[in-house]
Amino acid sequence: MEVKSTRDKILHTLLNNPRSTINELAEAVGINAISVRHHLNSMLADGLVASEEERHGVGRPRLVYFLTERGLEKFPTRYFRLANRLLGRLKETLPASAVETIFAEMARDLAEDHLRATQNMTLEEKLDFLKKLLSDEGFIIEWEQIGDSYHIHEITCPYFHVTQAHPEVCTVDQTLISTVLSLPAHKIQCVLSGDHHCTYIIPLEKAGTQNHE
Repeated sequence: MEVKSTRDKILHTLLNNPRSTINELAEAVGINAISVRHHLNSMLADGLVASEEERHGVGRPRLVYFLTERGLEKFPTRYFRLANRLLGRLKETLPASAVETIFAEMARDLAEDHLRATQNMTLEEKLDFLKKLLSDEGFIIEWEQIGDSYHIHEITCPYFHVTQAHPEVCTVDQTLISTVLSLPAHKIQCVLSGDHHCTYIIPLEKAGTQNHE
């Protein structure tokens, strides 16, 4: 079995968890923050990673790290570049509304394959089902009840590197969530706007209506 170097472990962590802090990387890789900083400085110099300040609650902005295109090319797959080229050509050929419709229809097709299974579920059971479904698609999500609403947090998104150039792709997960839950999901945080992750909200008023159907 191939043993990954610490450098490779950091790169793989950033692939799956973009916009990570030094402390988050240290915890994921299992080394101290000083060692992570040393490796990151080397990778910054090599152009494999980049960093920027990110607002996070009250206090000073924190520094987060993510892979550059050169960093992404360290991995065997080149699907990020291929996807960007395909989407670029698609957007040159079709109007923006048609492109968004295509992504929404893709998500609905995927969701409709599972609607029979969720037909008699409560909303919270559907949220757990959605968590598993999105996990199969490469997402890591968590959900929680906060006050008078449910919040769905996308901890990691497999489309992150593509959405930076083509934000229309975000239509896929938002439509998938709304279709599985049979309720509109409103985005209140977005990683593309500098938030730590994307968050969707479901008001309890609407959720309660569904649970008592």
